[in-house]
Amino acid sequence: MTMALESQVATVKLDSADLGVDSTPTAVLDRVSLVLDTFDGPGRLTLAQIVRRTGLPRSSAHRLLERLVSMRWLRRDGRDYELGMRLVELGSLAVHQDRLHTAALPLLHELYRVTGFVVHLGILDGSDVVYLEKIGGRLAAAVPTRVGERRHAPTTALGQALLAFESQSTTHPQRARIREAGVAFESGSGLAGFSCLAAPIGLPGRAVAAVSICGPTTALRNDHISAAPVRMAASAIWRAIDGGSHTVTPTLQRRQLLRNLPTAARA
Repeated sequence: MTMALESQVATVKLDSADLGVDSTPTAVLDRVSLVLDTFDGPGRLTLAQIVRRTGLPRSSAHRLLERLVSMRWLRRDGRDYELGMRLVELGSLAVHQDRLHTAALPLLHELYRVTGFVVHLGILDGSDVVYLEKIGGRLAAAVPTRVGERRHAPTTALGQALLAFESQSTTHPQRARIREAGVAFESGSGLAGFSCLAAPIGLPGRAVAAVSICGPTTALRNDHISAAPVRMAASAIWRAIDGGSHTVTPTLQRRQLLRNLPTAARA
């Protein structure tokens, strides 16, 4: 355990008498994780809600919450608790230090410039898609997604694209059609009033992520004109990742190829 982590654990560590259970560093980290996981969703939580969701004794939960507030991991507003700015800062650092995100970001901006639609970057985590990036100017505010959000993978174009390119999905008819087309299209069921078109990033059977465009159902169609820039962006991102850091700059120099593609209708 690093000195920094030891310091963090020492700050939140409670006496065994307070917890009524083991208070070793590992046990304390487990309880911190348990408390933070209760905030996996929108809105704030009261002490009573956190106690109910975690099963921790009320006094122990309160002491732990107040320690986390003092560390800026949580924020308290009256009787309500919410995630604090320190976690936002650390989450942002994690995303921006990620090799996938670093390689993809310039191409995501270019895809938005070419199509005019909201662009998402996502990965598969179990049965969920996690959004790593969202770019889209004014239209982005109208699309109800956010960085760090989870959605059930089959309800999203990103998730369908990733699931279709998993090796165990070879007998699934819908996923076979997506593999043949090279893109997944979802209209209305995942995001009411919006359609999304996604392409996987990676090799068949080993897709590491997916990229999508999303816009009003009246503007975004499931055709080769809409699909072409998404597939090209996904391919360029994969080349940047697969080839290592030395190939990121040459890949970005080929952005003129995207500019020459037909663009989707502007939202």
